[in-house]
Amino acid sequence: MEKTLIILKPDTVQRGLIGEVISRIEKRGLRIAGLKMMWVPRELAERHYGEHQGKAFYEPLLNFITSSPVIAMVIEGPKVITTMRAMMGKTSSLEANPGTIRGDYGLSNRHNLIHGSDSPESAEREIALFFKPEEIYNYKRVTEPWADPDAEW
Repeated sequence: MEKTLIILKPDTVQRGLIGEVISRIEKRGLRIAGLKMMWVPRELAERHYGEHQGKAFYEPLLNFITSSPVIAMVIEGPKVITTMRAMMGKTSSLEANPGTIRGDYGLSNRHNLIHGSDSPESAEREIALFFKPEEIYNYKRVTEPWADPDAEW
């Protein structure tokens, strides 16, 4: 089963949209394997966003992600990375389609509510930054075969 890291950013927390976003994830048939509220320390933010070091938006990004608690989640499901990225919408909320999380609730490019891993390799690296192995739970929901487009009936 594929995994991805999802972070509900400070604007999601501050605007009271945590439940709305989690509800969308669950309604899509995806499984929450790990979930915690945390205040991202600067050092963790620097490691997480290290690929952007030196870019003009790097410092503002670090300041934003460390400005308030976030919700970090490990989400599992078939093709979960592709599914979550489609649900999130384009990075710039102004360009994201209606019906996506960013299209419906995002305010700007920086205040775009949610982060999701962009590849299996990124997911593995990012999950290890935010979660210890014992914080990720392996269980099955009875509805999972219904949400798997490749399930054999």
